[in-house]
Amino acid sequence: MEMRLPSGTIRKSTRLILALLAVAGLFAARALAQGPPAYPPDELGRLVSRIALYPDPLLAQILAAATFPDQIPDAAGWADEHHYLRGDELARAISQDRLPWDPSVQALLPFPSVLGMMASDMNWTTELGNAFLSQRLDVMDAVQRMRHEARDYGYLRSNAQVIVSGGPYIEILPANPAFICVPYYDPAVVFFRPRPGFFVGGAIRFNFGITIGAAFRPWGWGVNRFAWGSHTVILNDRPWNRGWANRGTYVHPYAVQRYQGARVPERHELRQRSEHEREAARTGRARVEEHRGEGRGREEHRR
Repeated sequence: MEMRLPSGTIRKSTRLILALLAVAGLFAARALAQGPPAYPPDELGRLVSRIALYPDPLLAQILAAATFPDQIPDAAGWADEHHYLRGDELARAISQDRLPWDPSVQALLPFPSVLGMMASDMNWTTELGNAFLSQRLDVMDAVQRMRHEARDYGYLRSNAQVIVSGGPYIEILPANPAFICVPYYDPAVVFFRPRPGFFVGGAIRFNFGITIGAAFRPWGWGVNRFAWGSHTVILNDRPWNRGWANRGTYVHPYAVQRYQGARVPERHELRQRSEHEREAARTGRARVEEHRGEGRGREEHRR
């Protein structure tokens, strides 16, 4: 027997549904209209402390990628499973897999340790991205304050891997533009006056790095930098102008695209990093590679 609800009941249900939809729309509108977060200088210093001493090209990519925090965990997983690919082979794999992430996130795929660090603390990554969207100038100033402290206390110096500039704005540039170091340091040490007798020269390690060649030019590598005096972030040789107000619409010009739709089938063998490889990255030691086909178990030291 077919049961029919009274027309009055249907009208009440319809009004209830419409009311709920209106409330949901109101909350969504309020969320979109919500003002940007505001972080005081000390909090910004905390947010940037773990990356403030990274070379400028890598720091620029990290800050941009942090504004897409929802994409970081999946990208970190992909980078870990494809870490054994290098150079042209890795660049082709990124293109062949038609990855759905923003090019700023894709640009970090050669650095599984960096993406892993970001994915392991999503609260920090999200806050960093929000701060960069809403207070870019203040974030850049916080980076400079931390760099000045590390330099003034004797920790931050030029060496065989990086060139540390003087002047009012401190740049940290790779000595070899094709070799990007991922420094290892303890923020609780390098931004404070050293105790008597402490060897400041060993507080920052620049031994771990990734070779980034011409194949990664479409992701901006080779032309990423900061114009510190004008508080400009330059990615793929163009100013990066994504902010809090236009975060939902702004698309930075890259030579690669963010693919939409279904992913293509995986074409590559998946090999996660060993604990030995992860430890080398975490502690800033020379890069270790244990999964290179016939070279399994071999350690590779690159500069």
